[in-house]
Amino acid sequence: MKVTLVAVNSKFIHSNLAVRYLKAYTEDLEYECNIREFSINDRVERIVEEIIKENPDMIAFSCYIWNIEFVKALANLIKIINNDIEIIYGGPEVSFNGEEFLENNVGEYLIQGEGENTYRELILWKSYKHKLEQESKNIKENEKVLELDHIRGLYYKIDGEVYYGGNRNNMYIDDVIFPYTEEDDLSNKIVYYEASRGCPFGCKYCLSSVDRKVRLRDIEKVKSELKFLIDKKVRLVKFVDRTFNCNENFAVSIWKFLIEQDTETKFHFEISADLLTENELKVLSKAPKGRIQFEVGVQTTNNNVLKNINRHVNFKNIREKVEEVKNLKNISQHLDLIAGLPGEDFESFRRSFNDVYLMEPEELQLGFLKLLKGSPMRIEADKWGMKYSPYPPYEILETNHISYDELLKLKKVEAVVDKYYNSQKFNTILKYFMLKFSNPFEFYYSLGRFFEEKGYFQRNISAVDYYKVFLEFNCEKLKESNLILKEIVKYDYLMFNKKRGIPEFLRGETDKKENKEIKTKVMDSHFNFEKNKFHVEKFNINVIHFIETNEVLKKNIYLAYDEKDYKNIQNVTDIIH
Repeated sequence: MKVTLVAVNSKFIHSNLAVRYLKAYTEDLEYECNIREFSINDRVERIVEEIIKENPDMIAFSCYIWNIEFVKALANLIKIINNDIEIIYGGPEVSFNGEEFLENNVGEYLIQGEGENTYRELILWKSYKHKLEQESKNIKENEKVLELDHIRGLYYKIDGEVYYGGNRNNMYIDDVIFPYTEEDDLSNKIVYYEASRGCPFGCKYCLSSVDRKVRLRDIEKVKSELKFLIDKKVRLVKFVDRTFNCNENFAVSIWKFLIEQDTETKFHFEISADLLTENELKVLSKAPKGRIQFEVGVQTTNNNVLKNINRHVNFKNIREKVEEVKNLKNISQHLDLIAGLPGEDFESFRRSFNDVYLMEPEELQLGFLKLLKGSPMRIEADKWGMKYSPYPPYEILETNHISYDELLKLKKVEAVVDKYYNSQKFNTILKYFMLKFSNPFEFYYSLGRFFEEKGYFQRNISAVDYYKVFLEFNCEKLKESNLILKEIVKYDYLMFNKKRGIPEFLRGETDKKENKEIKTKVMDSHFNFEKNKFHVEKFNINVIHFIETNEVLKKNIYLAYDEKDYKNIQNVTDIIH
C-alpha cells in the first residue's frame, strides 16, 4: 500500500509540520509513505500531475484556511482521473465540521483534531484490509463499518453515508516523533518546531482557546531536537507553540540552551509580553543579537476591546514589557494588530495603530479578524453585528462598530505598512514623512489613498517606482519641493539596491572623471573598502545629521557605500576635501 501525504503551503519557503508528523509516527509500519510539498502559487494542473505520477493508493491532504479551496480542486481532479485513489483530509480547517465536509466533498476519510494516532490506526486497518483482500475477496461492506468504528477521531464515508468513530483524547506529547531526518533538505526553508501543545488562554478569535491544557514536551528531547536543527544549519526555526512563555521554567531552560549555542540559526517565538519576568529578561539579555525574535499579539490597545475578546491583560503592561525587550537591543519584535474586533471602531483602531507604531517594533502586522470554524467568536457574531465571508479565510466584512468601507481603508493602510515599514528598506524616508504628519496613521492612511488614486494597487510597479512614488506623493499631496526629499530617497535607495545604473530621478551632479578621482582618494584612505566593491555618492544635505537629529542641514557631504555590507556607510567628506 502506498500513501502520499500532500502539503500545499502558503509560500515556497514554508514547510509543513503536520505531514511530517504523520510519516514519522508510522515509520515502523509496513507501507510506503511519501511526502510532497507544494505552494498555492503552483498551478493546480501541475500538482495533480505530480501526485498522479506517484501512483498512490491513498492521498492525505493537510487542510488550512489558506489552501482548502485549492485542496478541494485537487481532490476533485484526482478523483476524476482515478476514482480508485482514496482521499484523506485533516487539519484545522476540516476538524470542526468533519461530517458536513465529508458529505459535501469527494473523499473517503477525514481525521479530526490531532491526527497522529488516528492516522496510524487507519493505516493499520488499511494494511490489514489490503492483506485480507490479497488472500480473500469476501469482505462485506457491513464488516468495513464495524472494523472502522473503533477508530476514534475518524470520519469515514461508505456508499455516500458518513460515519464517525467518536472523539479522541489529545495525545501525550512526548509520544510525538521528531519529524526531521538527516536526508531532509531544509536549506532556504522556514522550519517549524513544536515544544508544546495547547494554550492556557481563551482568546475568542483563536482556535487554541479550544485546548486550554498545555502539554510540554520533555525538555531534554527539545534540546536534542533543536541541536539537530542547529547542526543542519537551518536558517530560521519557527516555534508553533501558541504562548511559548506560559511556563517560565520551560521557556528559560530552552532560551538558555539556544543562547549558549554557536550557530547562525534564528529562533522565532510567539509570546505573551505581559508574562515576561525579570528572570526571563535577564536571561534574554545575554542572547547574541539576531538569535531570537518575538511575535507579540497585541491585537488592540483598547482595554475594553481586550475584555471583549477574553484577553485579561492591560495594554500598559504589554507596552512596558515590549519596551524592556527593545532596550535589550538584541531581540527583534513583531507586533500584531487585528482590525474588526468586537467593540473597536475606526477611531479606536487608529489609536491602537499609533500606540503600537510608536513602540517602534521591527515589524508591525496589521491583520483582519477571521471568524474561524470552531472559534468562540463565531458564536458571538450576531451579538456584535458581525458579517463575515462564508468563504475561507472567513474574514470580517463589517461589525456594529466598523463599516465595510472603513475596513477597506484599513486594507490600504495595511498594504503600504507591509511594503514600506516592514521591509525596513525605507526607514530614512519614513522618518522624513513622520515629521510632516500629526501621527503615523495619518501618513500611512494618506499614502494608501494616494496609491489607490494612482492605480498602484491594481498593477505591478517596479522596485524603483516604490521609491519614486514618494516624490510624486510629496509633490502632489503635500505640495512641497522634492529637493530635500530626493536626497533622502537616494540615501535609502543606495543602501539596498545596485549602485550602478542609478535611476535618472536620483542621479547626482558628479561626472565619471570626478567619481574616479573620489574613489581613488577613498581607496587610499583608512576605510579599507575592497577595490571596486564600494560606491561614493554626493549629497546636498547632511543625511547622517538628519538621521541623528531630525534636522535638515544643507551641506554637501560624500558617503561611501560598502557593496558587500549594506550597513557599512562611511562619511568620507573630509578625505575628498
